[in-house]
Amino acid sequence: MESHWLSLLDVSIDFDQSHLFFPRIVTWVLVILLGLILVTRYRRVMPGIQRAGRVLAGREGHFDHKRFFGTLILTTLYFYLMGVLSDVFPNTGYSFLIMSVVFVLSLSLLYLDRFTPRLLTIVILNALIAPTLAWYVLSQLFRITLP
Repeated sequence: MESHWLSLLDVSIDFDQSHLFFPRIVTWVLVILLGLILVTRYRRVMPGIQRAGRVLAGREGHFDHKRFFGTLILTTLYFYLMGVLSDVFPNTGYSFLIMSVVFVLSLSLLYLDRFTPRLLTIVILNALIAPTLAWYVLSQLFRITLP
């Protein structure tokens, strides 16, 4: 009888899934907030959504297809390849670091209008420093498990 109650105090961590705990919570909070916004502000939001649909369809305004779809593709590849790379470096955060550097560099180059040596230097330094700093703070200082 006593061992049954003590088993309630045992904690086991599945490290293969532990990094998904907070993203799931954040995702559901954002979905619920989006639903609340759509329900409470329907009349104010719908004209903007309809205009965005017309712009996406090419019936109204200027739309940069290359940057829009490039961003979607790069973001999808970022998350997919981070998962693939996390099998190579499990529970170290190196896949987060490597893929974040590649993602920030690729996205910056996609949105760069002109390529000058000065701008390319800034883009490369930003792609190296910002993800490295984020990785260091999250994984080393706060000891957060990163993929």
